[in-house]
Amino acid sequence: MCFSASASFGAAIILSAISISTIKKVEKPSQIYFACIPLLFCAQQLSEGFLWLALTQPAYALFQNITTYIFLFFAQILWPVWLPFSLYKLENNSRIKQKIKLFLGMGILVSFYLAYCLISFDVKAEIVGYHISYIQNYPILFGNYGDLLYIMATTLPPLISSIKRMWTLGATIFISYVFTLFFYADYVISVWCFFASAISVAVLYLIMQMKHPTKKISLKY
Repeated sequence: MCFSASASFGAAIILSAISISTIKKVEKPSQIYFACIPLLFCAQQLSEGFLWLALTQPAYALFQNITTYIFLFFAQILWPVWLPFSLYKLENNSRIKQKIKLFLGMGILVSFYLAYCLISFDVKAEIVGYHISYIQNYPILFGNYGDLLYIMATTLPPLISSIKRMWTLGATIFISYVFTLFFYADYVISVWCFFASAISVAVLYLIMQMKHPTKKISLKY
């Protein structure tokens, strides 16, 4: 969450409730990776909450580097692999499964490259205008091509999935990314995670839909 420590911790509390509800509704082993998405978002928000504390309170300054790297691990290394992998495990249509596998491979390449950059180049977080700005001196070669590969790996698998209403997840991710890029271009990494709750609600809804595919689903829990 991009606005304050309390906002990040508040989001983490909401996400923890969604996580518990989602995981409790899992019926098959293949669903667990998908159902864990809200839990992972929760951990990511906790890391940024502690980063806010490290950046604003001297008593927590010792944790600035580790919380910066933990947050960027989730944002740049985990998601381009976890999202397509979770869809790959869910998908039953063999033809679509092979297409998702290609996007998974794409996500793995992006993840490995960003992991290399995270280790090899300077990374710094600072507060600018009530947002956390992540300053990463990565080679410009990656640039827009890397952003495109990242968004393809995270949005296209749910959009092409044969699972009923899975496209809503892809649409939610894509719209949130475009909104963030348009209105908060300098803070994309942090602000995009503002939408973690909406994405997690979509995951909960889809897990409930898999459990009761013929019933009208209510998100009250």
